[in-house]
Amino acid sequence: MIELFALAALLATGWLWWDSMQAREAAVAAARAACEAEDLQFLDDTVDLASIKPARNADGRLLLQRAYDFEFSDTGDNRIRGSVVTLGRRVILLNILPPRAPSPGVSNVIPLH
Repeated sequence: MIELFALAALLATGWLWWDSMQAREAAVAAARAACEAEDLQFLDDTVDLASIKPARNADGRLLLQRAYDFEFSDTGDNRIRGSVVTLGRRVILLNILPPRAPSPGVSNVIPLH
């Protein structure tokens, strides 16, 4: 019985690792594309996991929602924090904070649907 429980725990851990790598790759690709589109440097070519929690998608299916932080630069001499949120392996939100104050009525949050 203990062997069966250990095997189930090992399989669950393997699935979580594989699913997390897929979501991380999607977050890196989204951050890189957003930085290229805005003529910014995507620093360190990576994202850092900030949080993970269960959430439901539009169909009511329970998935893992992960928030990632990354850094970019507009001049090459500074580091500005951005974030990406995934639901499952799909990017649902990308946030790039502007280095200067935004114009009135302009949002820096880009919803991805």
